[in-house]
Amino acid sequence: MREGVVVSSGLVLQFTLLLFFCFSKCQGGSVGEIKAFMAPHISPAPSENPQPFLPVLGPSPMMPLTPLANGNAPPLSGLCKLNFSAVDTLLSITATDCWTSFAPYLANVVCCPQFDATLVNLIGQSSKDTGMLALNLTHSKHCLSDVQKILTSRGANVKLQKICSIRAVNLTEASCPVISTDSFESIVDSSRLLLACRKIDHVSECCEQVCQNAISDAAQKIALNGMSSLSEAAISPAQLSQIDDCKNIVLRWLASKLDPPSANTVLRGLTNCKINKACPLVFPNITHVVEECGEVIQNQTACCKAMEIYVSKLQQQSFITNVQALNCAAFLGMKLQKANVSKNIYNLCHINIKAFSLQVGSQEYGCLLPSLPSDATYDKTTGVSFVCDLNDNIAAPWPSLSSKYVSFCNRTTKLPAVPKATSAQKGLYNQKWKVPFSITIMSVIQMLLL
Repeated sequence: MREGVVVSSGLVLQFTLLLFFCFSKCQGGSVGEIKAFMAPHISPAPSENPQPFLPVLGPSPMMPLTPLANGNAPPLSGLCKLNFSAVDTLLSITATDCWTSFAPYLANVVCCPQFDATLVNLIGQSSKDTGMLALNLTHSKHCLSDVQKILTSRGANVKLQKICSIRAVNLTEASCPVISTDSFESIVDSSRLLLACRKIDHVSECCEQVCQNAISDAAQKIALNGMSSLSEAAISPAQLSQIDDCKNIVLRWLASKLDPPSANTVLRGLTNCKINKACPLVFPNITHVVEECGEVIQNQTACCKAMEIYVSKLQQQSFITNVQALNCAAFLGMKLQKANVSKNIYNLCHINIKAFSLQVGSQEYGCLLPSLPSDATYDKTTGVSFVCDLNDNIAAPWPSLSSKYVSFCNRTTKLPAVPKATSAQKGLYNQKWKVPFSITIMSVIQMLLL
């Protein structure tokens, strides 16, 4: 595997103005206005692995939220009664995770899960004073606008609500009939729910679903007036929608019973169970690949070239996790097989799982994010940083026609270098899977231009 790479510091200065230009022009994530610049000079890797970082122009200094009236805080509406100070740290984390131009590329795995967790925490913590687990639509509009102002003032993307598909209605009760903490606790076995979800294991929860099942049971009870034993066949589509809306109420109640960091950890873990089950990429038409690689391959070079062009389109979309990359490989493989591509062209064309994620730098380092919850970090000196796992030698698995998605809960499934958590390192990957890298400003620009 490749070691971490660094760029010689002598070239940093000449890109400072370029970064400022990128910051000014690409506030909403667009990089179309800054095209090809000189490729960075990559110096030899150091003898010791550096701490993983990805330095870019940092956001504004993260000032304390209180007092809101000081010159460092944005002007708020004054019409939102939520307790922003209670989740001040989470707001800063969200601003970093959703930093300006990176937000669209980190949206699925890092930014939007953290944004959503912060909103759940905000309502949950505020319910300690209000006794309510939802906002009315008018109040939610003011509050969501204020949250966006706070996050933007700390460096977040100005189009965050659009990027994460968050609307004011997401802060309301929607169709759930229970919104007060008193009513909730009179219906739900809150002790059982808290026991199941107070602390989750990010690995086992996705398979055993202890907390998820407790949330579903509680949501069904408050949606169906105390009933939780109905089979799915006996529940109408309208009731299913109610139950889904009530899960948000359950999550807010949980957030009210935990301190914000603990609640955030639980919420991010539950979200990761969901996002790692699917591939978030949009797949273009595969016609050209099928023409060159279908049935009996006449020209291997032409086939692999077609595949290379196709995969390059996927590499312009977003960062994904290593588990999502396996699912993306399986999904594309199945599409190709159904279109009469029977040959394992991943093996034929040396396609690795890193090929499905956004590429970094002129050397095309595939940046796969950890499948466990991760965050970007902010440092006044280095700026915004996040960890990538370089997995150069992990071949993309060619799926069987019967496979739907990659499941790590099936212990008989044989996959290459599956990330594991051992008893000695719970929540951590096997060390030979995780290979950190260090990359400088110029490579970040190169990444944004892809």
